[in-house]
Amino acid sequence: MTGRGVDQVLPHPGHPALREAYVRRADEYVQLAEQASGPIPRPVDFTYVWGDALAELARRAPAVRIVNLETSVTRSDDYWAGKRIHYRMHPDNVRCVTAAHIDCCVVANNHVLDFGSAGLGETLETLWRAGVRTAGAGRTLAEAQAPAVIELRDASRVIVFGFGTATSGITRSWAATTSRPGVNLLPDLSERTIGLIGEMVARVKRPRDVVIGSIHWGSNWGFAVPDSHVRFAHGLVQAGVDVVHGHSSHHVRPVEVFEDRLILYGCGDLLNDYEGIGGHEEFRADLALLFFPSVDVSTGRLRALRITPMRIRSFRLGRASRPDAEWLRDTLDRESRPFGVRVRLLDDDRLELRS
Repeated sequence: MTGRGVDQVLPHPGHPALREAYVRRADEYVQLAEQASGPIPRPVDFTYVWGDALAELARRAPAVRIVNLETSVTRSDDYWAGKRIHYRMHPDNVRCVTAAHIDCCVVANNHVLDFGSAGLGETLETLWRAGVRTAGAGRTLAEAQAPAVIELRDASRVIVFGFGTATSGITRSWAATTSRPGVNLLPDLSERTIGLIGEMVARVKRPRDVVIGSIHWGSNWGFAVPDSHVRFAHGLVQAGVDVVHGHSSHHVRPVEVFEDRLILYGCGDLLNDYEGIGGHEEFRADLALLFFPSVDVSTGRLRALRITPMRIRSFRLGRASRPDAEWLRDTLDRESRPFGVRVRLLDDDRLELRS
């Protein structure tokens, strides 16, 4: 979530005007964060928001880096009427995305059209010019449904499909059509929808491909996973998806391994501007996680999952303290146990799944 308050501390802040009931200017979110954690230097450089995450990414050296980018990237002032919250980042700040060498931004979410079709178009063009692939939204339905394809050196590929759902707050009027830009919005979570996704996967999946289904679903708060989400995630795996990458909640939700495939029901926020805002403290939205799954490209099966706990402070990611890592271990273990997954804390304050 690099828009709004985060955008204001970057080198090219957009116009701060907002149409929210809570505050009227994006820089007020900076002030709230500074009241909670002290001054934030302005402008920060493009690597600032990633903080300690850059060293962790360099250490782990993942083959592919994928995020859900929960903001429009635009100069547009065409606020979507009737929407309470609008996120945007100035296009000249896109280097904060490339600073972490992100390969793919999933944009099937409930903020990518906050500034209308023009804002969506500028978002896509800005990311593409920066060398970042996108999935989950487009100028046409075909473009919105098309996966991002990332070729690796060993002749394998990572294929990312982006899906939006109404359960995350995406309005039906945002759905892409043959004549209208928009999000790849699923009509429902039915068996028929799973079948259609399975057909799309079958058309592109080759041997040694790993398919990721990245889906924006569910409420912002609460650990419970609806039965409909569990059934749909299982259906995606049976339809050929190797990793289900769920997001929308502002905090972590359970992890499952189903038929040897990884399901992340909710990854939580990696970056946000919520610092200093009261409410929902029990969910610790200031704590973030970097997920490093290792997947066998010949089978799609999960080999291992390592997770690095982080903490957002002053709009910057730092390594979580031992007590914070223990809180994350306890929470993720408790919530994932009904799904047959246990989580342990290692000596280096990182987490891993255990059988």
